[in-house]
Amino acid sequence: MNVNSNQVRVYKPFIGPFDPCPPMLYRTYVVPPNQYITFQPLNWPQFSLEEALTRGTLWPNLFSPYHPNRNVQEGGS
Repeated sequence: MNVNSNQVRVYKPFIGPFDPCPPMLYRTYVVPPNQYITFQPLNWPQFSLEEALTRGTLWPNLFSPYHPNRNVQEGGS
C-alpha cells in the first residue's frame, strides 16, 4: 500500500472581480496518509530507528513529506 503518491490535492480558488491582490490561480493542500488507512496491518515494513527519528514515524506508509513552498506558483518570482 503506497499512499504517498496521492497526498497532494489541487483546487482553483474563487477569484473576485475586485480583489486588490494578484490572484493565485491554483492552491494545494495535503491529505495525511492516515486518512486512507482504516487499520494497521501486521508486519508492515519499518524504517530503521535513526531514520524513523528523522522522519517522525516508524512506518513508511504513514510518512508524509513536508514541502514548505508547495503553494508557490509555476513561473512566478
